[in-house]
This record gives sequence, C-alpha cells and structure tokens, in this order.
Amino acid sequence: MLINFSYSPLPPSSSLPRFSNSKSPVLEPSSLKSKTNFLKPLPSSPCYSSNLSFHPKTHLFSRCPHGKRLDLRSCAVSGFDLGNFESVLEAAGVLTAIIVVHESGHFLAAYLQGIHVSKFAVGFGPVLAKFSAKNVEYSLRAFPLGGFVGFPDNDPESDIPVDDENLLKNRPILDRTIVISAGVIANIIFAYVIIFVQVLSVGLPVQEAFPGVLVPEVRAFSAASRDGLLPGDVILAVNGTNLPKIGPNAVSEVVGVIKSSPKKNVLLKVERGKKDFEIGVTPDESFDGTGKIGVQLSPNVKITKVVAKNILEAFNFAGKEFLGLSSNVVDSLKQTFLNFSQSASKVSGPVAIIAVGAEVARSNIDGLYQFAAVLNINLAVINLLPLPALDGGSLALILVEAARGGRKLPLEIEQRIMSSGIMLVILLGLFLIVRDTLNLDFIKDML
Repeated sequence: MLINFSYSPLPPSSSLPRFSNSKSPVLEPSSLKSKTNFLKPLPSSPCYSSNLSFHPKTHLFSRCPHGKRLDLRSCAVSGFDLGNFESVLEAAGVLTAIIVVHESGHFLAAYLQGIHVSKFAVGFGPVLAKFSAKNVEYSLRAFPLGGFVGFPDNDPESDIPVDDENLLKNRPILDRTIVISAGVIANIIFAYVIIFVQVLSVGLPVQEAFPGVLVPEVRAFSAASRDGLLPGDVILAVNGTNLPKIGPNAVSEVVGVIKSSPKKNVLLKVERGKKDFEIGVTPDESFDGTGKIGVQLSPNVKITKVVAKNILEAFNFAGKEFLGLSSNVVDSLKQTFLNFSQSASKVSGPVAIIAVGAEVARSNIDGLYQFAAVLNINLAVINLLPLPALDGGSLALILVEAARGGRKLPLEIEQRIMSSGIMLVILLGLFLIVRDTLNLDFIKDML
C-alpha cells in the first residue's frame, strides 16, 4: 500500500482535524510530503490484498457543505512522533479496520457467489494467531503491510478438483471481475459511511474567510517584535496594497514583500482588536540577503463545525465532502506520477502512517474521521492502478482475456506478470519500515 501524508496538529483553540498546517514558519512556507507504502504477497494461489496510497502533494482540500473549501497546507517536520500509546493504538486500529474492510469486500463477493475461499489474513509473513471455520483459515500475521484473501485454485494441498466450477479461475469473467473489484467498492462505501457518521455526529469543518493575514506568533527580539507587531494582529495591507480575502496568495504576498525589502521600511496596515492602524517594520537581512521579520503567518480564517439537521442534509453534506476528498486524492496521485523523481524519496512505510495517525488522534479525536476516510479513498484509488500485485493488475489481465475472446493467458505468463515486482516491493517495504522507525523522534533521541 502506498500512502503519502502531510500532517501537523492544530492549535489547541481549533477543533478541525487537518493533514497540514497553513502557517508559514518565519515567512518561509515549506512542506513535507511523506508517503506510506504497504505491500502484498503473491502466493501460488490467487489472492487479492490491500494496497493503499495517499498523496496530497500540494494541498489537501476539504470541501465544506456550503461550497467553501478548507485549505489544509503542509508544513516541515523533522521526524515522526508516536506520542502516547493510546493514540498509537487508535491509529493502528483505524488502519487495521480499513484493511479488514477491503479484504472483507473480496471475501464476501466470493462467498456470496459460492466461490471457494481458503484464507483471510490481516498482515503478511509468520502467523501470530489463526483459527479455521467452514474451510477458511482466518489469520493475524506478523508484518502489518496489508492483508489478503486466498483462493485454493492452484493450491497443491487442496482436495478440490481442478475443474470445480466454484473455483475462482473457472468462473465467468463477470464473476471474477466482481470479486476483484469488491475490495475497492468496500473501501469507497466505508469512506462514505465514515463521512456520513461524521456529518451526523461531530460535524464537518467549515472555513469562514476574513480579510488579511493572521500573525499567530512573533519571535522575541525579532524585527517584528522590535517594531511593535503582536501575536494575534491581522495584516490588512502592505505598503498601501490591500491583501486578498482568502487563499495562499495573501500570505505569499506578505512574504514576498518582506523578503524583497531587507533593511527597508515596510508599511503594514494592522488590525488589533477593533482598531486599525499602521506600523512600519524594517526587516532584518538574513544570510542569503533576503528580508525577515521573525513571525509566523496564516490565512485569516475562522473554522467552525456544521452538523446535519436531518438525514437528507446529511446525505447532501456527506456526498459533497466525499466527492471533494476523492477529487483531491486523484489529483494528488496524478501529481505523484508527473513528479515521481521528486516524490519517490518521500515514500514511507506503515510506521509512518501510524505515527501520522497517532498525531491526528492526539490533536483531536475528531480528526480520525477524515484520516480514515482519506485512507479508504486512497486504498480504493491505488488498487485500481493496472500494476502487478494490485487489484487493477488483475483486472487488466481479465480485460486482456476478454479481448482475446475469453482465452486466458497461459498460467505461467500470468504468474510471471503478477510476481515480477513482488520481491522488489517486499524488500522496499521492509526498507521503509526500518527507515521510518529510525526517523521516529524517540529513536533519534536514543541514537
């Protein structure tokens, strides 16, 4: 599974879960995009497993019920912090639930059609716990890299005749397509249900924009502090030019003027409380010759929650939010492929996703709703990619079979195609787990 995250907690005064931070550290916006890659094995028997991808490369927008977008920006962080054990369990529980839902989709689609299923596993590798029921082995495995549903089609230990019509390989194309697609469908439904519950319970975040740029923090002994700027001030205009009401342009405009004006007076129109007045600030010169005044900036917005008043409104709100998040996931994935040389180094493993989820849970438990919804949508989208070991790869083989008039590719060719990148992917997954573990804050402290 591939995941790409950008998250930092909100200030205590805000209840909005976010996967990024709109503050610009000392007038210098930056971002970190970290991805999580979960993998799946290819046993000798057919199996379908979870593959998850999330990549808000630039911005993650949450479309709000009243048509406004909530701009959730990324910020730079030095490492991952797992924090308290409770939040780690919550994040791990969310990830496990998403995997179980995906695999349950495959399993139920097969079971309800009378197709033989031999295994249902959460995780890969050595079995930690297992039990059997109705000829199906259910297991929990050592490596949290996803999960899989196994079929006895090519299992030499199976006593089912090879020509049994209820083996997956012997079913018509439509039946197999339903089984392979069911995991994706299950995650899409689960994502919508999560958003729907959020709409009815805690509500969706709504952003109301106000003119200017907020100054959340002023560094001591900085140019801003020396010239009279205070935390909580709102910059309405720079050198007589009014700032846009909303969006990153307002922050970028202030940053640009400050950076281009070292040791030059910059006239700021400031709102403090209910009063407006002007302050002249002279930026200090940084080591690269640009100006700096030592503040953090963020869009001047107020975030509230909107809870649906009835079921019809809940469906409406949830539908808009779901479509907005889905559009974001697709756009981000497209940007990942278009800029793969830059984004490849940002790939991270399951340790990173749990660390990010733990941070979401610590910031606000409500954040787990959107955290879980986004992961589900990503899992669905990435699994549709026509790549070996993904559900999309299996669907691609079925399309080839249909194009050949129902004639399957030779079994050896199919196995070579589906297993071609598995060892590389497994090694990559193990590498990412080790790397992300070493990137944890408390591990860094120990080292």
